[in-house]
Amino acid sequence: MTPPSPAAGAWKLRTSSSTLSFGHKPNFIHFISNRTHKHLLRTNTATTFNFKHKHKNTVTMVKAVVAGASGGIGQPLSLLLKASPLVDHLSLYDVVNTPGVTADLSHISSIATIDGYLPADDGLKKALTGADIVVIPAGIPRKPGMTRDDLFKINAGIVQGLVQGIAENCPDAFILIISNPVNSTVPIAAEVLKKAGKFNPKKLFGVTTLDVVRAETFVQALTGTKDPAKTVIPVIGGHSGETIVPLFSLAKPAVNIPADKLDALTNRVQFGGDEVVKAKDGAGSATLSMAYAGFRFAEKVIKAAKGESGVVEPTFVYLPGVNGGDEIHKETGLEYFSVPVELGKDGAQKAVNVLKDVNDYEKKLLTKCYEGLKGNIEKGVDFVHNPPAKS
Repeated sequence: MTPPSPAAGAWKLRTSSSTLSFGHKPNFIHFISNRTHKHLLRTNTATTFNFKHKHKNTVTMVKAVVAGASGGIGQPLSLLLKASPLVDHLSLYDVVNTPGVTADLSHISSIATIDGYLPADDGLKKALTGADIVVIPAGIPRKPGMTRDDLFKINAGIVQGLVQGIAENCPDAFILIISNPVNSTVPIAAEVLKKAGKFNPKKLFGVTTLDVVRAETFVQALTGTKDPAKTVIPVIGGHSGETIVPLFSLAKPAVNIPADKLDALTNRVQFGGDEVVKAKDGAGSATLSMAYAGFRFAEKVIKAAKGESGVVEPTFVYLPGVNGGDEIHKETGLEYFSVPVELGKDGAQKAVNVLKDVNDYEKKLLTKCYEGLKGNIEKGVDFVHNPPAKS
């Protein structure tokens, strides 16, 4: 992609480490390292960047996109990706404030170049073109007087539009959905991609990692283990309330949860988001921990794409399209479900069936999970095929 030339009325700011260019409209903001800038001065080609190089089907240089980069999750998520040595090029997209977020992050001394876009002048297309991985935390928080259905319609529409853009501009990218309700927005994304003839179930993920992070952390608080991240706890099902099923019985290394603490611990994992909203006096939700969880999953996807083996993380996937998923699909009666998934260079390599190993307590949790998740999935599919009337 070629940054706009600073024609009359545009301005350029040069610092010791980067060059900042604005066109007439603050829709595009691009930062170029001095090394890259010198290269640009020596080339007359129309395409100045090619961040997507592959060798033997393995990603070697990575362009990551955050769609919804100016929000409460998007900003810290973008910070983590900008600081990551795994990312070579970071593109930010949002409907507001993207130039400011991009300018701020450009001052960080990491290897990633960064650019940011607003919707005008094909901003979404420019952000997505050439992307290897797209993370979507876009959406609005629930406002006073707004029903959950109102919120669903707005966020569902946002995800639908962004995924349509992905289908048109970077259909081979890994797509990581953070926007809630994940139980519905992932089916929405899948239906949009199916309509466009671009659906690859191995590359579409609902990010449920925050549930795993909470399970690890809360168990550590209860048992006193030194490093919570070294305790592997499968959390399966969906990504809201009772659809979240932590499998403490399958923790590795094994953990001893007192029977009189199990209900409270399970409930805390399932409804941990409420704890944060209450602590913030209703003025916010779990943005920082969600950004961390989103980055953790994105990092694992990138590492696997670069060839690292043995990368496994629970994620919400389309079961019939993933190796090993059919067995889980038959057992649950659900097409979408979060299970531990082995990641590879092409995405979801294998869904790991842990259902056969759960205990009686967890089986009861799963019964409630199936009931709630079925309706959530249907709601997402129906949104695409029978869109609500515009008011």
